Amino acid sequence: MVRTVPPWAGRNYLLLTGATVIANLGSSGALIATAFAVLAAGGSATDVGLVAAARTIPLIFFLLIGGAVADRLPRHRVMVAANALSCVSQGLFALLVLAGEPQLWQMALLAALGSTGQAFFAPASEGMVLASVSGDQAGRAFAVYRMGMNGANIGGAALGGALVAAVGPGWVLAVDSAAFALAAALRAFLDVSGVPERAPGGGILHDLRDGWREVASRPWLWAVVVQFSLVNAVVSAAEAVYGPLVAEQHLGGPGPWGLALAAFGVGTVGGALLMARVRPRRMLLTGALCVFPLALPSAALAVPLPVAGLTAIMFGTGIAVEVFAVMWMMALHQEIPEEKFSRVSSYDWLGSLAMVPPATALAGPVQDLIGRTAALWGCSAVIVLLTAAVLCVPDVRRLTRRPKTEPAAGAPASPAAETAAPDTAGAE
Repeated sequence: MVRTVPPWAGRNYLLLTGATVIANLGSSGALIATAFAVLAAGGSATDVGLVAAARTIPLIFFLLIGGAVADRLPRHRVMVAANALSCVSQGLFALLVLAGEPQLWQMALLAALGSTGQAFFAPASEGMVLASVSGDQAGRAFAVYRMGMNGANIGGAALGGALVAAVGPGWVLAVDSAAFALAAALRAFLDVSGVPERAPGGGILHDLRDGWREVASRPWLWAVVVQFSLVNAVVSAAEAVYGPLVAEQHLGGPGPWGLALAAFGVGTVGGALLMARVRPRRMLLTGALCVFPLALPSAALAVPLPVAGLTAIMFGTGIAVEVFAVMWMMALHQEIPEEKFSRVSSYDWLGSLAMVPPATALAGPVQDLIGRTAALWGCSAVIVLLTAAVLCVPDVRRLTRRPKTEPAAGAPASPAAETAAPDTAGAE
């Protein structure tokens, strides 16, 4: 009989990848449905932004707490509970929309509730998929996992848009609720018999301080976190604010801009395919060099380039982003003790998200002050300068992939990370 899955893809890995694909298919469509639900209820563009902010603020606020909780409790239980909370919030959102005339505060409250679930889910799940496969196959496994996740994001957005047009946003939100329920059920069946019990800690504040010490003691780690707190901010400002305006005035409207964004998504799938085949020895150096292309979309919008040129740049940027993502997660998995991984991950998430709301809010005033073209060139310059600065950190250039049996510097080898696939938990 022909084997249809690679030998390293054990039961936990398949459950977790399947759950992630299902959840992301629903969530990508729900983002579109939420915006159209607000507009269908008579809301303005400002109201759409307020609901989006309600989804972002709790995520930032609860991330550190979620990381500390995930290092205290069994991570698979935290993930299942978080999925259940998202299921309930999206189900109530769907009922509210289907019942007719939802209020803005109600939609904002339910969006915030779902975001709270994500704040606990993300640190618990981050990097766990790498523990569900043997060390020598971890990079390939994570790349394939990311390929499924990115493919689900692309397909979910396309399917969600079509379903919103066909049956309305309420039913798309109901589908997302069902997707979270199914994902939670799959994660509940994880085999965690090989995961050691977690020793009680000294309190949430103690755990947060301990996680901060892990971050602060590694220059390569805090340098990249600081870098991406600003890189993500300017990229979000360019894509969420300036991109649609340039598309409307110079590229022919939302259609070409949607094509460019789709090309970026396809590029991330291509990057995952690439990383499933190659294993660079200098992980962080490879990843850092791949951050430079993130400056190209802002520059292309500043010119502005024709649609074909912008689409090609977005595709290449998607590949580069995915290479960085895989290399970054491999570095974290190799260097961070397993029992502290979620706390460190929560600081990484917080750094990535904290500056995005103020950056998008200030994008308009900055454009009024210096002009859109100058603002876009400024976004590109920030990315280039920050990436060059990170490359000046010696540990970024020197960190190399180690054999599986060699423990991280200053930390014992993690029992969970050394366990074979059928005996460990893994997650999104």
